[in-house]
Amino acid sequence: MNNIITQNFETPYGEIILGSFCNKLCLADWVYRKMRTAIDNRIQDRLEALYETGESDIIELAKTQLTEYFSGARKVFEIPLLMVGTDFQQKVWNELLLIHYGKTSTYLDLSRKTGNEKSLRAVASANGANAISIIIPCHRVIGSDGSLTGYAGGTGVKQKLLELENPAFVKRQFTLFD
Repeated sequence: MNNIITQNFETPYGEIILGSFCNKLCLADWVYRKMRTAIDNRIQDRLEALYETGESDIIELAKTQLTEYFSGARKVFEIPLLMVGTDFQQKVWNELLLIHYGKTSTYLDLSRKTGNEKSLRAVASANGANAISIIIPCHRVIGSDGSLTGYAGGTGVKQKLLELENPAFVKRQFTLFD
């Protein structure tokens, strides 16, 4: 039985747990999120594997690319991903991958792209279940009114990530509500 190799990684915005399985990144998530246990259980159950602290080439690649992202040097990630979730969750996460750096989308837009405008709550739930944060950019999803809504790393971190990617956009968004 293969194990999921994990390692914690301190970023300028908080601590992330990285995980690799069969030479793919299956985890890049905020250590102190509310759904930590549920996310970890889902990944371990579906992969029929347990977490084991260690090192892997994929984790090193993720650390390098995340460091480049936080310094402003990387806009696109090039890491093999293993999305562990239902077919619907994976459909939503694949849509998230299409939201370009510096851009945002709304839950309503995502529900339309998944083929059912009325699936708004299911889309929001799938977005919240994303275990590969930043790389699968769930932080780029905002409310239809421009509000930040929730984020696993906290809305303060979400704001900082959006400012990192596009300072003018976030500034413009918040001036509408001041």
